[in-house]
Amino acid sequence: MTDLHADAVQIVTAWTPPDADQASARNRFLDLLATQPDACWPENAGAHITASALVVHADLDRVLLCLHGRMGVWVQLGGHCEPSDTSVAGAALREAGEESTIAGLRINPVPIDLDIHAVHCRYGSCLHYDVRFAVLAPPDAVPRVSPESTDLRWFDPDRLPTPLAHATDRLVVPALAAARALASTPSQPIMTYGS
Repeated sequence: MTDLHADAVQIVTAWTPPDADQASARNRFLDLLATQPDACWPENAGAHITASALVVHADLDRVLLCLHGRMGVWVQLGGHCEPSDTSVAGAALREAGEESTIAGLRINPVPIDLDIHAVHCRYGSCLHYDVRFAVLAPPDAVPRVSPESTDLRWFDPDRLPTPLAHATDRLVVPALAAARALASTPSQPIMTYGS
């Protein structure tokens, strides 16, 4: 369990925020991780780290969103860390794979965004400190709806659905850039899901 906490500290510390709001979020993440050794686990009362991913189609011009069954909004794929996770990027990749059933997903291990938002999850009312990544789907990807969603579809970045979850729209531009970087280095050993 300590490995995941150390990984979270490392990736948040190394991450370069693109603006003042993200720098403030980064500082809040580091405060949480410095004061709560169990911050990566959903049982951590009041606040915990989550991991999510905006999946980009192999054609690099569409993103995958799910209509979350409980929340009723369109959102990127993601969720809580689990004991089998050894990295936050790995948790995001696992969640994306489980929620889309797409094998061969590739993740860019550098976060594209940090977000803190209030939720009422299965562990009660709390703050989710969400580390967000970009994931590239293989050319033959056919997503299938998981039990957590009521719909799952590819969307043009200029035609995102409504209602859209808080801060999901700001992920599109950095996710497309990160996916292009992945696509330009197909032989680079990057973490993959289900291949």
